[in-house]
Amino acid sequence: MDGKLLVPGFVDSHLHLESTLVTPGELIRQAAQCGTTTFIVDPHESANVSGTDGIDYILDQTENVPANVFVMMPSCVPATHVDDNGCTLTAGKMKNYLENPRILGLGEVMDAPSVIEGGVSMYEKLSLFQNRVRDGHAPFLSKGDLSAYALAGISTDHECVTYEYAMEECRNGMQVLIREGSAARNLDAIVKGIVEHHTDTESFCFCTDDKHIEEIRKDGHINYNVKRAVSLGLSLPAALKMATIQAARCYGLKNIGAIAPGYQADFVVLDNEKDLNVVDVYYKGERIVPDEKPEIKPCPPVLKNTVHLARVQERDFRLLHTGEKAHVIVMEEGQITTKDSYEEVPWKEENGEKIFVPDSAYQKIAVLERHKNTGKIGVGIIKGFHLSGGAIASSVSHDSHNMIVIGDNDRDMLLAVQELVHTQGGYTLVENGKVYRTLPLPVMGLMSDAGYEKVNEALKDMIPKAHEMGIPAGFDPFITLSFMALPVIPEIRITPRGIYLVKKDRMLRGPFEN
Repeated sequence: MDGKLLVPGFVDSHLHLESTLVTPGELIRQAAQCGTTTFIVDPHESANVSGTDGIDYILDQTENVPANVFVMMPSCVPATHVDDNGCTLTAGKMKNYLENPRILGLGEVMDAPSVIEGGVSMYEKLSLFQNRVRDGHAPFLSKGDLSAYALAGISTDHECVTYEYAMEECRNGMQVLIREGSAARNLDAIVKGIVEHHTDTESFCFCTDDKHIEEIRKDGHINYNVKRAVSLGLSLPAALKMATIQAARCYGLKNIGAIAPGYQADFVVLDNEKDLNVVDVYYKGERIVPDEKPEIKPCPPVLKNTVHLARVQERDFRLLHTGEKAHVIVMEEGQITTKDSYEEVPWKEENGEKIFVPDSAYQKIAVLERHKNTGKIGVGIIKGFHLSGGAIASSVSHDSHNMIVIGDNDRDMLLAVQELVHTQGGYTLVENGKVYRTLPLPVMGLMSDAGYEKVNEALKDMIPKAHEMGIPAGFDPFITLSFMALPVIPEIRITPRGIYLVKKDRMLRGPFEN
């Protein structure tokens, strides 16, 4: 142990296992090798597709893994009143889970307006978990609304993108879970503020939220957050406390997060105080064997064949230019937020009608309802993705997980959708009329049960190819795509019902509606 550092096992205070694309047991084992020995999981992705069957799947798949896995009961299924998802999760359906010792509390409350305005169904859920942790999801609330939100008993939030907003949450008594995932990277901005202002770090923890397995294997998990924070000037003790004991205390885990009498023997051996590389990881005193091949538990048949899409035709993506300007979804590198820009877009005349025509700046985006075969399709215009010569599509589309596709021509967009109907979910890239490659995700259209090696192999090929097709390096192509339909993140989103202006709570049938 000469020169080495012994620290408590790391805690990921908020993540969605489904967003890693592999089965839960595989993800846990990969992240555990990076030193994370405790995971606070919110299975709302699975719940939005398959309801309680999806929650049961997450609980079952994480029952006997080399880590502590706790679950927060999904609070907003569906996330908002404008969503079209697979199931509705009420307070009544949650009661059966209250006695499960692995259920810690209520998962991220995304429907902030219902909290602030006193929605009955929301307060039924909040009351059900009144003596437990209630996670938040509160981007860009006004000071008054944030105070009302915290007053309802919501004690955490992982949606801070600036130091200033993080401090507003701290002043309201909330714990800030600093997120560093594959698409949303908020650590630098918040930690730089903490260092600059010499801020006390007791109200901060770390989380990943959504992080792909290939990035975990390449860069690490919560250990990456620690190393990055220290590189920005945060003291090592402060970073380690944020990654361990503070997260454990936040969630009431009294025997986790420290190396001390009475605490569970979860600890990590680091090579030295400078490099902070993980040498060994121990869970309950037993060394975790690196790259040990896990057994992939079978998936219940009810969780497969979940893509139920009405017949789609090329003309369904046609977008009539019916006004002088259009609402454009403007993407932001390194973030999952968007800007609503009302501007002129390219068009051509076809059979006496003005038709929107994608170019290098503007592409077409569409979301297709895939749970109940309703035939709903929302089509819009997106800027910042710069995809050229094809289309990219996914059945992972937060949080309702409908089919989402971006392309610069209708033919390739249709082909991408058809390919994912054939595979019953996944990621696909189409280039010039041909499917370049597809990663099937047959488990609820969210996960692969083929093993992380095959997932990793596909992503190592598909992600660079997506960048070759024009998508900027600052975007994770598929994860960024998956968030464009999430109607709880400002400013503008697309749903199967049309264009949604988040702050105005207003749905437009198309981008040219003012």
